[in-house]
Amino acid sequence: MSQQPAAKPKTAITPTRQDDYPEWYLQVIKHADLAENSPVRGCMVIKPWGYALWENIHRDLDEKFKETGHVNAYFPLFIPVSYIQKEAAHVDGFA
Repeated sequence: MSQQPAAKPKTAITPTRQDDYPEWYLQVIKHADLAENSPVRGCMVIKPWGYALWENIHRDLDEKFKETGHVNAYFPLFIPVSYIQKEAAHVDGFA
């Protein structure tokens, strides 16, 4: 009775985390449908499951930050000028 080495499990995510962590992370986000890219470079649209994860992380971190005397801050979103111009044209059509 010969023993064969255990087969390496196959996953839908390539490359592996060890081979290319940044690309692996992006693939996990994509395949889990947690977020998607927005038209603004470097910004993502966070979908419901991704936002639920963020809320859990935020709650835990917020507690730890406040224990050390830190406070939260929020900054404005980046909105492409083309979106604002498109909306302005849309509103002008109703005036």
